[in-house]
Amino acid sequence: MISPAVSAREAEVLALLGEHLSNAEIAARLVISVRTVESHVSSLLRKLQVPDRRALARHAAEVVRAEEPQAALPAPLTAFIGRVRERAELAGAVRAQRLVTVVGPGGVGKTRLALAVAADVAGDFPDGVWFVDLVPVTEPGRVGAAVAAAVGVGEQPGRGIDDAVPAALADRRALLVLDNCEHVRDGVAPFLERLLAACPRLRVLVTSRARLMVPFERVVPVPPLSREGGDESDAVALFMDRAAAVGWPPGPGVSEGVVAVCERLGGMALAIELAAARWATLGLDGLAAGLSDQLRILTGGPRADDRHRSVRAVLDWSHDLLEPQDRALLRRVSVFVAPFTAEAAADVAGFAPLDPAAVVDGLGRLAEQSLLAVAPSETGTRYQALETIRQYGAERLDGAAEAEDVRSRHLAWCLNAADALSGKRGADWRVRFDAVAEDMRAALTWAAGRPEHRADACRLASSMAELAFARTLLGEAQQRFEQAAGLAGDAEAAVALRQAAAVAGCRSVDGDMFRLHQAAADAARRSGDATGAARDLAMAATVAYRFSSSFERIPPVDEVAAMLAEARALSGDDPVAGAAVALAEAAVLADAFGSVQGDPDNPAQETVGEAERAVELARRAGDAVAESAALDALSGALSWAGDSHGAAAAARRRIDLLPSEPSGPAETHELMDALAMAAGTAIGVGGLPDARRFGGRLAGHPLLAEAGHHATSWLLVADAFAGNAGEVLASSLRFHDAWEQSGRLRTRSLGPAAASVAMVHGLRGDGAAREEWLAIVAEAGPEADHRLGYGAVFDAMVLLHHGDAGAALDRVAPEPDEVWKWVCWVWLHWYAALRAETAVLAGRPDARDRIAAARALVAGNPVASAQVDRAEALLVGDVPGQLAAAAAFEAAGCRYQAARTLVLAGGEHAGAGQAALDGLGLAPMAVR
Repeated sequence: MISPAVSAREAEVLALLGEHLSNAEIAARLVISVRTVESHVSSLLRKLQVPDRRALARHAAEVVRAEEPQAALPAPLTAFIGRVRERAELAGAVRAQRLVTVVGPGGVGKTRLALAVAADVAGDFPDGVWFVDLVPVTEPGRVGAAVAAAVGVGEQPGRGIDDAVPAALADRRALLVLDNCEHVRDGVAPFLERLLAACPRLRVLVTSRARLMVPFERVVPVPPLSREGGDESDAVALFMDRAAAVGWPPGPGVSEGVVAVCERLGGMALAIELAAARWATLGLDGLAAGLSDQLRILTGGPRADDRHRSVRAVLDWSHDLLEPQDRALLRRVSVFVAPFTAEAAADVAGFAPLDPAAVVDGLGRLAEQSLLAVAPSETGTRYQALETIRQYGAERLDGAAEAEDVRSRHLAWCLNAADALSGKRGADWRVRFDAVAEDMRAALTWAAGRPEHRADACRLASSMAELAFARTLLGEAQQRFEQAAGLAGDAEAAVALRQAAAVAGCRSVDGDMFRLHQAAADAARRSGDATGAARDLAMAATVAYRFSSSFERIPPVDEVAAMLAEARALSGDDPVAGAAVALAEAAVLADAFGSVQGDPDNPAQETVGEAERAVELARRAGDAVAESAALDALSGALSWAGDSHGAAAAARRRIDLLPSEPSGPAETHELMDALAMAAGTAIGVGGLPDARRFGGRLAGHPLLAEAGHHATSWLLVADAFAGNAGEVLASSLRFHDAWEQSGRLRTRSLGPAAASVAMVHGLRGDGAAREEWLAIVAEAGPEADHRLGYGAVFDAMVLLHHGDAGAALDRVAPEPDEVWKWVCWVWLHWYAALRAETAVLAGRPDARDRIAAARALVAGNPVASAQVDRAEALLVGDVPGQLAAAAAFEAAGCRYQAARTLVLAGGEHAGAGQAALDGLGLAPMAVR
């Protein structure tokens, strides 16, 4: 209020001084003389005790502000969710900078963030906070009038409205919020430049799709809502809040699906709100299905601001502000589904009315308008539109006459990119592939359905298959080879299907491998390639027996026999086909692989002869992959014949035969199998260091990065026998996670791995963990394999560790001949040695006979021989003999048995043995 000492006339003069009028202007306004005005000014200076006329004007303004109501910020109708970091950063910028521009695409949440921050900092601006919505302003020259209306400043005689606002705010410590400036930037920028120059205590917060491009501007980009943290993220929190508001709050069971929805919406706040509003009627599955057409589904009811009624309306607003050339560029670059470079955009979009230079310039303008995001990458600066904006551009493209041309150019660009990736691979190859893979997928999807682009689609599918395989995307590699086959002629289709079959083998999806070789045979027949069909049929027959334990449905024996007969008839004199048929005969007729459907009574020596014939024919044909497969048959046949060392030698020959860095799927599949078999057969002859070496190579193979159950299977067994408990427990986590993700696959190679983990838990004295892993064993492999084969070995070792020799004796009671099919391969030597040891420890009268039988069988196996030596030393009480066995175990890399031998030796050695067991992470051993 004005001091009572100031008269009414003096108060009128003071108010006009606050409007910065001269004495003459005041005299004219009040119809008094200039001298009288001068008298009143002198009186006011004295009464108010201020030094000069400027101070009087400032005092007058303060009086007016104290008496006038302050404009309030718009009151949001919904809660502001998240953006804690962005909110704090923007508040700091507003306090520190004169002009702050919040930029981002339409619908990202610029206005809500600006309002929240304006409310946060309002206390720092005692002279007021004003909000000005510029959407209704259609002419740049009317920006000042809109601000004046919000601030409460009217026009004055002799002074334009753009001058009245700076005069009214000259000394105020205030905040001005200008919302939605993008369409009148040409008016906002010069107005604010004059305003801020005249008002040193004023701060301005602007929201716009594009920055104002003035040198004193601080730009703060608003990113999409964060999806980091999954269901704890800002994006999900917003969805949950808005979904609850419509009466159907999502339960905790759908959070993963909500995360996926928010991810597909790119974190755009308006899109998330509109999607959440439809939760009650569509549910999660309906939303997920509808988001392939976001512009259709992301629509709400009537709104005060029609731009916020739908995502399409927001984007229409942005699109209509663009120049015609920029509209063309936006729709053309919408074909890129991943971040793209300016060079790529020029290749695809650089045709009339846009030349390549205009494309680069236009990208900058679209980025300025927040329709494209710009980000540096390892391969250069890249541009990208939010998915909703990209779909909008694609819709505009589909409605334009140039759609076919643009997508054809995009297809050509993808083909060139694939060719470039197929060459020499440097350190950045994976990054370069990932940068273009999504675009190649999109181009292939478009081209595959158009007959005029069939040849290019086939070429791209083939390239993508090879690239995906190199990138270790095995599922996609198989899919692309099959897709290429569907687009190719019969001869080319047969080649692609063979490649697909090899990839299926790398994935251990052996049912697919069987199916694809059959399909390749059909394609080869149609193309007139009889010998090619013979080779494919023979390979399908071999797969049915070689990998039978991993089939979900084992092919009927009669069906496979008929395929083999047809292959034999079609093979003619072709050496490659002949070698394939010979291998199939060894597999199907002689059961060299010991298949699930095979006859265990096949004469062993005849089986060896069939396998040796297959090896020789493959060698003559000069086919390393075929020779390796035949050696696998020979290894199996030799194990049937009881020649474990011969089986291991044949398996090692495969490693020497195959390249250490295979060039394609077939070689890679064969090498992976060779490593597994070399590791397994090395365990069978006590070569634990070799087994760990081969198993380690398999565990580190890049194609098995997502198949940890296969990768670690033999390494787990080798480490378990060696007593490396820590390594087993670490690898078991990878095994278990991958096995669960595989759908709990059942195959002969997985059961022993799980049983080895169960054994280690038993040796550690963790009964609960052992039972959990025994349950996994029951699912991971055939029941008979565990009960009669490897399970007997592992269980007996645990029982002996805990001093129960009688139960261990029962576990390995059958003679090897009685359980031949289950112990003849890896487990024979271990089984025989354990039978000798359990007989001694259990006091069996035939212990000496068992020792003699085992010694003859395990000759050359350093671990099993040491176990037999220990059994004999225990039988006769030969402590030096036991210590010699301990040293032999240590030399063979079997630290567990070395420590166990010391405990069995007793006396002063027992303590050292127990300490060694403790160092291995195993429980103390019981001796009875």
